Amino acid sequence: MATPFFAGLAVAAAAYAGRYGIQAWQAFKARPPRMRKFYEGGFQVTMTRREAALILGVREHTPTDKVKEAHRRVMIANHPDAGGSHYLASKINEAKDVLLGKTKGGESAF
Repeated sequence: MATPFFAGLAVAAAAYAGRYGIQAWQAFKARPPRMRKFYEGGFQVTMTRREAALILGVREHTPTDKVKEAHRRVMIANHPDAGGSHYLASKINEAKDVLLGKTKGGESAF
């Protein structure tokens, strides 16, 4: 008489453990991505490839299409027509130019 009771108890415990495991896995998958620590500090006088890559969030030797995609993504978030800063927009454009090798004079308009 006690054996079926313990067997049922074991099945119920396994079911609750499985349910908890599934809920924990779904919560783990649904969590927001961990925020990256951004570069702290101001802009350098003459923009380097490293600084340009940090601004756009890519590596220094990223292909042209990825640089353009990153520029578009960052510019959408910081465009002056959408409430962004003109200064930041000029730095983002300068970063794209540096990474694509289209530097004109080295410094932004500001």
